[in-house]
Amino acid sequence: MTQPTAPALPLADIHLHTAPSYWPLAWGWWVVIIVSLIVIFIAGYQLRQRNQHLAAKQEAITLLKTFQPEGGLTAMNTLLKQAALSYFPRATVAPLTGVQWLTFLDLHLPTKHRGFVDQQQLWQQGLFSSTPLTAQQFSDCQQQALLWLQHALPAKAKSNESNASVITKESSNV
Repeated sequence: MTQPTAPALPLADIHLHTAPSYWPLAWGWWVVIIVSLIVIFIAGYQLRQRNQHLAAKQEAITLLKTFQPEGGLTAMNTLLKQAALSYFPRATVAPLTGVQWLTFLDLHLPTKHRGFVDQQQLWQQGLFSSTPLTAQQFSDCQQQALLWLQHALPAKAKSNESNASVITKESSNV
């Protein structure tokens, strides 16, 4: 027995649509791209500003590490003053000398790192005496200066009341 065959139906071939294109992008993708570019630009700008702001601190730390005891404490004190002038107002830092300067340095350090006023005799001897400091004394002063550069810079937002009293005392002597 033979099987009857089904008559051929007049059907058209199936045509699939082409895959959707990635271009042009929908408006949502444009928003994502623009927002991403803005975020990248702002982050890069802030990073550049931060690096420029910290450049004086990094240069001072690098220079401090090269000082030798023969150079004396005068160069180290000058470096600390220049670094302070880079981050603090000139009117605050420029008139400070002696004990007021050491007090200013201590005021901008965390309490556990303070020691400029405690080592006042050593700093005064190193700055004004004709006899140089020993290598250990110079190393102690250099370590204290390094702590100040690392922890006090850039200037923290502190109340300037304590600084104002130091400045007022010093300014009245000028």
